[in-house]
Amino acid sequence: MFKEELTVDFLNNFCKNTMVDNLGIEFTEIGDDYMIARMPVDNRTIQPLGLLHGGASIALAETLGSVAATFILNTETHYCVGLEINGNHIKAIKSGYVFGKTTPIHIGSKTQVWQIRITNEKEQLVSICRITLAVIEKRK
Repeated sequence: MFKEELTVDFLNNFCKNTMVDNLGIEFTEIGDDYMIARMPVDNRTIQPLGLLHGGASIALAETLGSVAATFILNTETHYCVGLEINGNHIKAIKSGYVFGKTTPIHIGSKTQVWQIRITNEKEQLVSICRITLAVIEKRK
């Protein structure tokens, strides 16, 4: 599904000097139909009570879904933008890393839907998210 030349290093460089980089999100794995990234639970991603901020989880989810959706397209002619994202936060976490894994639910010519499971270092579910993206043709 993903182009063979797509690498973790390319994705991490692609996200330099963006919110993705500022939150410490790093892509770690690309499979045939999934992507994985990790995000630290630290001063950049916690809320005042010291717990992982739900918005940081959503940022991780949107990053994974949007990047995965984009890189199955011909990026010379099309791109994706988010239409809707939702998340259910299941378990609190105070430190370490969380890991997001995105997999496709629907790949259409006009929309895509991706699921993102966010887990802690013990592989316990922290959040479950779904993003819907619009596939847009680039104007010439």
